[in-house]
Amino acid sequence: MQKDFHYYATCCAALLAGYSFEESADIAYSAQLVDLCSRTLLSKLKAPLSAATTQLQLELMDARTDLLGLQDITRIWASFHFLPGDLYAEPEKAGRMYRAKYRMICQPNGELLKETVRLAKNGSLQAAGIAMHVLADTWAHRNFAGTPSLVINNTNTYFYELFPSDTGYREKLIEFRHSPGAADDLEKSIYNNSIYQGSESSIMNLGHGRAGHLPDYSFVRYKYLPAWGNYEEIIKDNPHDYYLAFCQMVYAMQYLRGQIPEFETGRYATQTVVPWEEEIRKILEKRQPDACADWKALAGTLSGEELEDFDLDKYQAEYMALPKNEQNNSFLGRFILAALAQKSMVTNKIFKSGNLLAGFSVDYAEKGFRGIRDFIKLIEAVAEEKNHD
Repeated sequence: MQKDFHYYATCCAALLAGYSFEESADIAYSAQLVDLCSRTLLSKLKAPLSAATTQLQLELMDARTDLLGLQDITRIWASFHFLPGDLYAEPEKAGRMYRAKYRMICQPNGELLKETVRLAKNGSLQAAGIAMHVLADTWAHRNFAGTPSLVINNTNTYFYELFPSDTGYREKLIEFRHSPGAADDLEKSIYNNSIYQGSESSIMNLGHGRAGHLPDYSFVRYKYLPAWGNYEEIIKDNPHDYYLAFCQMVYAMQYLRGQIPEFETGRYATQTVVPWEEEIRKILEKRQPDACADWKALAGTLSGEELEDFDLDKYQAEYMALPKNEQNNSFLGRFILAALAQKSMVTNKIFKSGNLLAGFSVDYAEKGFRGIRDFIKLIEAVAEEKNHD
């Protein structure tokens, strides 16, 4: 998904869930920040590098693709953008390595989603925003995995865009090209994607790179053959999925606010959203490269306030001006702690399932700190919170 959904649509969902405008803006900012909190940014802030929630293209180009490098990539992308749907899935006739990668395929409504939302309960608004980003991406990025893998993430020339017609859907063969910096041609169904690389662990085979930006456009419908699908086509209906993602965000945030006693997968706040369904579906169906203006207008209608445009620099001066022992209480400090907690939880769940693609992990809540030095900040924050209680 893009800024239109992670920032503006998330603000709308938070407002419908009952948060104030100021709270909704903070949640939305945190949701969008997940796509921008790179090691480059954290280095500038002199913040823990393990709190990275994404990798810039230049960072990926320089990333190691040995065992440790691939584990580092997987920890970031599986934790925040391609949450595994079933860590115990059993594909037919699968070897150990293929099975490990197959289990990393992102799907909505998995057990890890439940753990993600529960982790944000009684936490900061920043934690809520991170959880909403992860939740939304399970719908957009379904069927792809947050680990470099040709045998999972590759696609072939059987890739058609579907256009609604009087008799169902009209099909148009999609043309992919690798032209960095060039805009997708929506009129001709020409889309940019990552260049084909036959190496199983090439960065070009990370996530939905082989399908280009199609998973991130709310309006598009398409069918294709995934590399892992045994030549069975998958039909992806983004307007349908994005609407469910929106309703599930509202439901999840109602839970975070205490309106619902328990978060359950497969449930959606459709009754809450129904007064705005027609307008939301119209935004989702509109054929445009981004829907920021439309979602921003809806946020204004819902709140009577104007949501300011996202500004990556907004909270940086505050964070850097504070003494080290006070940074945790800043906006970015709370985001960093929530990011460390989410990455630690997901990595630990992957490790406990017997899958080493995200590396070794020790449950810090049970065993105390062992491993990456940056996570000391998380341990100290948890201990401090317990002392206050």
